[in-house]
Amino acid sequence: MTIFDLRPGLQVLHPQYGLGEVKMLTEKSVEVLFNDGRKTLTESQVSELKSAEPRAKLEGLEKPLRDLIAEVVAATAEKLNLKADADEVSPQLAPRWLGGKVVLHPNDASLATKEIELEVFFRKIVMVRDNLRVLEQKINAHPKLNDAERIELQYYITKSYGSLTTFNLLFKEKEQTF
Repeated sequence: MTIFDLRPGLQVLHPQYGLGEVKMLTEKSVEVLFNDGRKTLTESQVSELKSAEPRAKLEGLEKPLRDLIAEVVAATAEKLNLKADADEVSPQLAPRWLGGKVVLHPNDASLATKEIELEVFFRKIVMVRDNLRVLEQKINAHPKLNDAERIELQYYITKSYGSLTTFNLLFKEKEQTF
């Protein structure tokens, strides 16, 4: 394996350290949590890793992967009686937006219009908000940053929150907004 084959959360197997989970990636190293603790692996050690996650090979099946995944998820949800209520999927989305779409019209009329389900778009905005909150916590708790550095980084996070206030109208509750 190479570093580019990995992602956080991937289960891997190392000949010396055993089973582990990828926690963090850089260009030259990977941090993996093994049973005996966290290890930082170099590129040469990463080449010894093997995926420990189940794999599937579907020969002769010719369909877009997105369609296959959607069919499997739908069949699984039906089999397990896991029908999701729209309010469960997007509990923070204001009711007037449920089932809506974001439509992007390019200036060039020869290009296709793009439609995105509002629930999908909203989930991505919520992920950005949540990731900004985590980043903010990590900056505030970082032991090597001095107060001036914290303030500078906090300034950029605050500006990012400000840029995202446009999307506040999508939220059901005022407390959930940016």
